[in-house]
Amino acid sequence: MTQSTIQLPGTLQALPPLSLYIHIPWCVRKCPYCDFNSHEARAAIPEQDYVSALIADLEQALPLIWGRRVHSIFFGGGTPSIFSPNAIADILSMVRARVPLTYEAEVTLEANPGTVDESRFTGFRDAGVNRLSLGIQSFNSRHLTALGRIHDERQARSAAEAALKIFERVNFDLMYALPMQSMEEALVDLRSACDLGPGHLSCYHLTLEPNTPFYRTPPPLPDDDASAAMQEAIEAELAAHGYLHYETSAFAKPGQQCRHNLNYWLFGDYLGIGAGAHSKLSFHDRIIRQSRHRHPASYLQKAIEGKTVDQEQVLSSEDLHFEFMMNALRLTEGFEVPLFQERTGLPIGIIEKKLELAETRGLIERSPVRIKPTLRGQRFLNELLQMFLD
Repeated sequence: MTQSTIQLPGTLQALPPLSLYIHIPWCVRKCPYCDFNSHEARAAIPEQDYVSALIADLEQALPLIWGRRVHSIFFGGGTPSIFSPNAIADILSMVRARVPLTYEAEVTLEANPGTVDESRFTGFRDAGVNRLSLGIQSFNSRHLTALGRIHDERQARSAAEAALKIFERVNFDLMYALPMQSMEEALVDLRSACDLGPGHLSCYHLTLEPNTPFYRTPPPLPDDDASAAMQEAIEAELAAHGYLHYETSAFAKPGQQCRHNLNYWLFGDYLGIGAGAHSKLSFHDRIIRQSRHRHPASYLQKAIEGKTVDQEQVLSSEDLHFEFMMNALRLTEGFEVPLFQERTGLPIGIIEKKLELAETRGLIERSPVRIKPTLRGQRFLNELLQMFLD
């Protein structure tokens, strides 16, 4: 394990809310656009061994979070729904036995429509999952095939209807600017989702990430102007259906925002367990980041040895102010000014010149109480964030 020893320049008066992220690294088939730490299940998944490894990982981390309550839990992947409801129940039971959860803590599980049915959803709900995030991506079978998804249009609709029947809080993931996708096709996908009525929608622009098949051999995608037009039309359509655009890619009905992700954007703390999981943990005199060993086989062995953490570093003031802004400026309403010092231990004056420049360029609005991106800042978010990196 490598470690840096840079100390936090300021002092945190109070620790931020804490979330727990649990990574399930396997999927039925790796999608050609995916750059997450996910691994195609070519043989039987060592489900029980992995559950044991997760709990060992959590126990090794307990001294870092001792006495703190967990506000939300998120099972991500990979495809968490590839695990049985019994395994998810075992994980949640053992988590509750080791860390205190807040009352009505949000517990989200990501699911692939090709791996679930109504009875499986019922099992996940009974295990303690109270929010489901369904990776639909599209309701068009042609586009699903182009994306390498294992489900078709019929399975997408069936899974969506079952999820909404079983869970009160449901998110649909949709993607746009897909290979050979027209504006009308993108809007048909969106209207299909809106007609079903989930409380939350995540709408992502398909991007070509390095080290993916799509990056090496790009499919024919809509050009930048067509993609931008799709984004504007999607935002207008969702607003008309009563969805609040609260984060770059996230839209929610009132009271349906993802509390786990909001904690990320507001620079809260999170403990990540599982292969390749990342953590950000605050102490009164420092803030650290950790990452676990990425490959499942290596992670399983390291859990036995009590050494799941691969890398750890203490964040410098430069890291802190950039990472805070990188997260908080994804929110359309930005952040309250005092939060910067509360979460970083740094006075906001440390980035005054950068804030002035961003304001001059029309990328942020600010008052004595709040800083938020303008519509231009939302559209050119990478340009805005680069100003806090330099």
